[in-house]
Amino acid sequence: MTRKRPPEKAATLVESIYGCKWSLTVYSLLKEGITRPGEMVRSVEGLTTKVLNTCLKRNVDFGILKKEVCPELPPRVEYSVTLFGENFLRVLDEIEKLNTEVEKGDIK
Repeated sequence: MTRKRPPEKAATLVESIYGCKWSLTVYSLLKEGITRPGEMVRSVEGLTTKVLNTCLKRNVDFGILKKEVCPELPPRVEYSVTLFGENFLRVLDEIEKLNTEVEKGDIK
């Protein structure tokens, strides 16, 4: 009998993103229409520019978010969710629903 291993890329993706509390916060901000990093930092108490930039870079590297640099002075940077990101966020929503069911005792 062979032992099944979790898909490495998917497991790394979920651990890195779901394990980062700021990623979930960023997704909420994007849903609210807040797309610029400076505005994100000002909107969330305790979120620093350094931590946000690390979080955004990780999400861009995974293909969840897209970074758009507008060619103007000063440069304007905006982030949006990619098609893959929309699918990934649906998976996170399902994980959250499952967690809620477990907490309520609906699943044993």
